Amino acid sequence: MKDDSTKRSRNIRTAALVAVLLCAAGGPLIAQEAVVTPLMTKALADIPGKEALMITVEYPPGSSDAIHRHNAHAFVYVLEGSIVMQVKGGKQVTLTPGQTFYEGPGDVHVVGRNASTTKPARFLVLLVKNQGAPVLVPAQ
Repeated sequence: MKDDSTKRSRNIRTAALVAVLLCAAGGPLIAQEAVVTPLMTKALADIPGKEALMITVEYPPGSSDAIHRHNAHAFVYVLEGSIVMQVKGGKQVTLTPGQTFYEGPGDVHVVGRNASTTKPARFLVLLVKNQGAPVLVPAQ
């Protein structure tokens, strides 16, 4: 249990650092407005060196992310509201509650935003990534 809580704490610190770095980068970034809530981190014993991280993300009305990547398998499930997602070379999609989205380890997330300027949106993300690797890496 201590191992999971230590990793969760490290992931929370990593996510906070990334948010600070994105804010410091300047420009029209609104990523700092998204609320990320870590739910669970679990080492995958049958896949050495890998872990699963489950988080929720809440986009306030009009919020969007800076271009980034996860270097992970990211499985997205929309809980409420409507979000717009796109990876480089892929089609932009608008997702509503119950719909899903996938990003692979090599994908660059070029669009991630709340489709509404008046209502929040919330989604669940399950990431399968290298243990201790950052959750998000800025990209261009």
